[in-house]
Amino acid sequence: MHHHPSGGPLTGLRVVDIATLFAGPTAAMLLGDFGADVVKVEHPRKPDPSRGHGPAKDGVGLWWKQLGRNKRTITADLGTPGGRDVLLRLAAGADVIVENFRPGTLEKWGLGWEELSAANPRLVLARVTAFGQTGPYARRPGFGTLAEAMSGFAAATGEPEGPPTLPPFGLADSIAGLATAYAVMAALAGRDRTGAGQVVDMAIIEPMLAVLGPQLLWYDQLGYVQPRLGNRSNNNAPRNTYRTADGGWVAVSSSAQSVAERVLRLVGHPEFTAEPWFATGAGRAAHAEEIDKVVAEWIGRRTRAEVVTAFEEAQAAVAPVYDVRDVAADPQVRALGTVAHVDDPELGALRMQNVLFRLSDTPGTVRWPGRPHGADTDEVLTELGLTEAEITTLRAEGAL
Repeated sequence: MHHHPSGGPLTGLRVVDIATLFAGPTAAMLLGDFGADVVKVEHPRKPDPSRGHGPAKDGVGLWWKQLGRNKRTITADLGTPGGRDVLLRLAAGADVIVENFRPGTLEKWGLGWEELSAANPRLVLARVTAFGQTGPYARRPGFGTLAEAMSGFAAATGEPEGPPTLPPFGLADSIAGLATAYAVMAALAGRDRTGAGQVVDMAIIEPMLAVLGPQLLWYDQLGYVQPRLGNRSNNNAPRNTYRTADGGWVAVSSSAQSVAERVLRLVGHPEFTAEPWFATGAGRAAHAEEIDKVVAEWIGRRTRAEVVTAFEEAQAAVAPVYDVRDVAADPQVRALGTVAHVDDPELGALRMQNVLFRLSDTPGTVRWPGRPHGADTDEVLTELGLTEAEITTLRAEGAL
């Protein structure tokens, strides 16, 4: 791991993360990964629920180790006068605040855009909610699952005869987190030109819709509604997952005509390539049943390693279907440094996903994993100019 003395490209950027669970905190994490000083504010008595999500080791939540990385953690009850004061002080020196309360909540506490931008006209306030700040659903509570359902993702996912299918992880939240990090950088670029901060209104349902590609256009122009196709595609064949002789799986794609031809020759059926319907992706998709049959039979007689080697030699597109064990052992993943090895004071050596991309001159880095609840409260408040006596008083009032 090269540590460049300059630090990441966002070094000096100050971010306050008052969001919970996944979308907002993911955006703040992504900014922290590239050097931003992220202060995570949690309720003194109700920590971010992600600390308790999923498996724990020795009572320490593992998800938080990733989501809370590169953040300093403080506590403040924003609904108290003392907590409100702490946030206004943080806002005065910050570049970005990320929040995901229901619309109207910050306003109720006297911490709306009016008050925050008065404290700091250069502030960017990123508001991440299920449905956005306006409209008939704005006040509804929402989770990423609702976005996966309402975007059209679930309706298009799964086997044709099976139910609409939700992802087994926080897909919509993660995509909204990526989109929010981009939104924040766009707002900061705008500030470089105008000198003024602004509000980002991010609805979790929208990035999810954005990644579904041309579905809306297809419907608008052709009245076409994307059906569930399982692992097949309406645009080409072969495109599926296939079981290997040793019980593994591989995925095959043939978006290019030449690749489709190579696959059929490889599996011993060159006669398919002479059929007139074979010349278009749509034509092959219409004959997916027969194509899949011969591809599946050939793959089913060989081990996963044999299949991958044969496809590579034939310059046909194949990938082993990995679980997390395979990912951790893969030489390409190793060559890219996709997995970060991080030391944690609570749990020792940890492996987690590394930062999202490599920069040649000012790379990002996982400086530290998620820290305990409130670990940095005194340090951060002292930096804000509060005295020891003031901090003690705020604690006694329950504001911290």
